[in-house]
Formats: sequence, C-alpha cells, structure tokens
Amino acid sequence: MVLSFADLHCHTNASFDSLSRPAAVASAAAVRGLTHLAVTDHDRIDGALAARDAAPEGLTVIIGQEVRTTTGDLIALYIKQPIPPGLTPAEAAQRIRDQQGLVGIAHPFDRFRAGAGRRGWEAELEALTPLLDFVEVWNARLIAGGGNRQAAEFAALHELSGVAVSDAHTVLEVGVAYTILQGPVENAVDLRAALPGARLVTGKGSRVVRVAMPVTKLIQRLRGNRRVASA
Repeated sequence: MVLSFADLHCHTNASFDSLSRPAAVASAAAVRGLTHLAVTDHDRIDGALAARDAAPEGLTVIIGQEVRTTTGDLIALYIKQPIPPGLTPAEAAQRIRDQQGLVGIAHPFDRFRAGAGRRGWEAELEALTPLLDFVEVWNARLIAGGGNRQAAEFAALHELSGVAVSDAHTVLEVGVAYTILQGPVENAVDLRAALPGARLVTGKGSRVVRVAMPVTKLIQRLRGNRRVASA
C-alpha cells in the first residue's frame, strides 16, 4: 500500500513571523521523510512557489496560504492565486473552492490566535462548516488550553476530517507533527479522497510521538490526559 506523509501547515520567510528560507524548509521536509509539504504563508503564495521550485526529488510542495478572515484563520490548499484577506470565513472558503482548492480551519480553538473559539463567531462558523474539508485537530504550536481537544471534538461532531500539522515557523519544527494518508496524493481530488482515512502523528516541540492514530483515538487521548490536552 502506498502511503503519503504530509505536513499541511508550514511557513517560510514570506510570512512576517518566519525567517525560514523556502529551500531550507523543503530540504528539511524531505530529510525527515515527508512526501508532501503544504507551504501556507500568511496571505501570500510566493514562498510556496519558491519552495516548490527548490523541492528535492520525492517531495511534493502544495501551494497553500493561511488566510486571515474577518474572524479567524483558514488554510487554503492547491490554490493558484492568493485569497485576499479580510473576507468573511464563508466568503474566503468559497474563493478557495472556486480555485478547486481545499479548505481547512487553522488552530480553531487557540485562545491566543484568531480562530473559531472567539466569541461572536458562532454564526460565522455555522456558515463556514459546510465548506470545510478538514480541521486542524492537532496543531503543534498550540501551547495553552484545551484547544486541540476542542478542535478534535468539533471535527467529530460535524463529521469532518482531522489533520495533524506542525504550523512550522522555523526549520526545526518542520514535520514535528504530520498526517499519514493512504494512497498516492497527486492533486486536490486525491487529497480530499484520502482525508477521511487519515492517521495522525503528533508531537510537542521537537519531540515527536511516533504513534499514528485516527481522530477518534486522538480525542480519547486528549480527553483522558489533560497534560496532553494543554500541549
């Protein structure tokens, strides 16, 4: 069986909060055994294009973007043009869909970053949910509160696929958490089809817990271990 190993949220120095060169990010992903890396810089795609051009053989760089909406951050994958910031979540999601891309919700219940857990987004979240392809149920940069647990429970409640991501802003973080997908992933259609069977590899800092698990197992772990839930 062919397996794909994907980190679907990563930044380069095209983001205002990262110094990582695109070529270095791509190289690190390949060295660490990833087959797919989504470069999702804030509101731009030039870093992703540079990483794609520099990617070593065996690594597929997915052109992506972390999209700042009026009330939270989305992940766009397989886009050709950047999505403008400042749209409502549903409007931004539809723009991604118009490009035949995939729509994810980033760190949705991180109390320190824009996400679904903020007050006043209930109506926006209700409109967005039918347009989502996946939820970040494990974001390795979520450092406080039970945000990953809430995200996993949200995904389960709405029968949405969950992914584990590094949200890397440094080269060291690339691949610290990732998602295992069955089958080759060559395009957006393949990724969308593979997501329901995803298995997650989670990590804290640079220490990766190399146990692949489905979302249901992750929820059980997060509910039963408050130290992990607060990671």
